Amino acid sequence: MEPLTPPEPSGYPTRFGHLPRWAQGGLGLLEEGAALGPVFGLRLGWPTVVGYSPAWNRLVLSDLETFRSRGSLSAFTPYLAGGIITTDPPQHRPQRQRLDPGFHAKAVAGLRERLLEALAPLSPPGTFEARAWASKVALTALNLLYFDGRFPLRALAHFLAPLDHPFPAPLLPRPLRFAQARRRILRLQTEGHGMAAHLPLEEVRVGLAAGYDTTAHTLAWAAWHAARYPEWHTPQGHSLLIKETLRLYPPGFVGSRRAAQGFEFGPHRFAKGSLVLYSPYLTHRDPRLWPRPLEFDPSRFTGRIPAWGYLPFGAGERTCLGMHFAHLVLEAALALLGPLEALHGDPAPRPLLTLAPRGALWLQSLGPRKG
Repeated sequence: MEPLTPPEPSGYPTRFGHLPRWAQGGLGLLEEGAALGPVFGLRLGWPTVVGYSPAWNRLVLSDLETFRSRGSLSAFTPYLAGGIITTDPPQHRPQRQRLDPGFHAKAVAGLRERLLEALAPLSPPGTFEARAWASKVALTALNLLYFDGRFPLRALAHFLAPLDHPFPAPLLPRPLRFAQARRRILRLQTEGHGMAAHLPLEEVRVGLAAGYDTTAHTLAWAAWHAARYPEWHTPQGHSLLIKETLRLYPPGFVGSRRAAQGFEFGPHRFAKGSLVLYSPYLTHRDPRLWPRPLEFDPSRFTGRIPAWGYLPFGAGERTCLGMHFAHLVLEAALALLGPLEALHGDPAPRPLLTLAPRGALWLQSLGPRKG
């Protein structure tokens, strides 16, 4: 039997058929493709296949020999093109083992008190906009982790600012901005500050970019839902609230690999060189895995999580290095907030380089936190 060609959502009759829709924000395109089946094709200038079932996720995230990071979508932005993100076997495992100790759960937990102290001045009084507040939290936390807080915060914000804007802003080369950041990083490394002193410069640069908008956007959504679901805005409830926020709004709404050889999945055969996408956004909203998937319900995480069905930080050997630090920052920041009221805003997801709230999220602080 001849291999079947996967279905495609609607596009233009050229080899770039889906590229205009992708550039305008790919969520609708992904949702339309998902309705056609668990695997579907796209035309983005090269053969592209998207899957979102647990079996697909396991295949793509477990077979590091077939599914390579080099040549994937990360290469198209100067912020993520380099470091461990684009390293493949056989170099990946030893490089990852060198980086792991500094990002291990126990190592990160040791920063908790210093992080709470650094974030305390950011406790928002009165009315505040969650996205702007969350960006300050993420910048302050990354500055503490990598540089002991010694990187000028305005300069750090300037370096990372394109990540807050839609395409093509995160993809454009910015040689002057990057050169300024490198000089500051090198000076702070030489002076021995923070984790940066123990890492290659490229890993620091990529780590800042990978940790900034992902953490800021997740925190903005988490604060919004803490206001709307106050029963979860407690020290005991924050962990589950964060997990449910990451389910509905995974920052990395798609992940990508390049096929180093041809491969098969079900009745389909895909060629060497294909761009291979997996989508946490689609997986996390699949009603076959998650009952009432569009409802915000942190209690679902008191039960079993579908295997290969929850990947806000990826999975397998390439699980995000910053996962434990991100959770620490999110919980520490939520702990700063007292009772909240959601005033107005648009929390619908919008794809930038990562997933972000579509509009401003205005909140009212109703008093100091308890305890």
